[in-house]
Amino acid sequence: MEHGAAHGRPADTQIARAADSYLSYLSVERGLSENTIAGYRRDLSSYIAFLLDEGIDRLDGIDRADVEAFVCAKRDGGYSSASIERALSAVKGFHRFAIREGLTETHPTASLRLPRREDRLPAVISIEQARALLDQPFAPTAAGARDRATLEVLYGCGLRVSELIGLDVRDLHLDEEFLHALGKGSKERLVPITGTAAAAMEAYMSGPRSELAAHARRASPSPAVLLNKNGGRLSRQAVHACCERWGRIAGIDGLHPHTLRHSFATHMLAGGADLRVLQEILGHASITTTQLYTHLDRAQITEIYLGAHPRARL
Repeated sequence: MEHGAAHGRPADTQIARAADSYLSYLSVERGLSENTIAGYRRDLSSYIAFLLDEGIDRLDGIDRADVEAFVCAKRDGGYSSASIERALSAVKGFHRFAIREGLTETHPTASLRLPRREDRLPAVISIEQARALLDQPFAPTAAGARDRATLEVLYGCGLRVSELIGLDVRDLHLDEEFLHALGKGSKERLVPITGTAAAAMEAYMSGPRSELAAHARRASPSPAVLLNKNGGRLSRQAVHACCERWGRIAGIDGLHPHTLRHSFATHMLAGGADLRVLQEILGHASITTTQLYTHLDRAQITEIYLGAHPRARL
């Protein structure tokens, strides 16, 4: 096909309509979050735009070479391996959906493997850094108590940001030492909350939260656990800012909420936690994801080996 033949075609193509149906399926049937759906939409929009530039506006007109060319264009555009893998995963899911729904008999990604992802281990902070972060003096205000609870629960429970800000008061069961989290795909799970995380949350709930709730502009108060200065639910951006601010004060630059989740998992495993139990706490659908945290640096491996093997020091 002549390159660029699709310029000027209407956006409402068969492929675009099929993509809309797929996104609706992911939202309604699979229950994926708005952020996840938005990511799929971006990747599929990029894919459809590429196909249109190649003069392809129907599912039957796509073959494996077209998908491979899309991947090459992404790579040439400087996209990371992780971004390319995510985009191709969206494309593969879309074509499986199109086959299953009888929209086409062409399956261009049937035997296409995902590109090998770079072996990047999750960023973590040390136990000493975690101690410096959480033991520092927080502002003696309602916001300070909220920030302490935010950081303690991120590190103490390993929650995702979306799970943390989604917590409602009814989800906390501090007397029974657990909280109710709503994870990816609207999957519910119970997560232990004990120690300093429970103490920080209890201190926040005992008074500071009411102070923040008093500033609510609505007649009905927010059910959210974590509130902003206006008494509304704390935003994802606010949690990111909280981590960066208090991390910087503790000498940890660029601290990200997900780093605290990764650190929770890494430190739990180092302390002897069972991998399957950790999978349940983190809400991972696959044990393979949890296994990312089983990494140990070479010095640590050597130290364990020297201390464990009876003839290692002979």
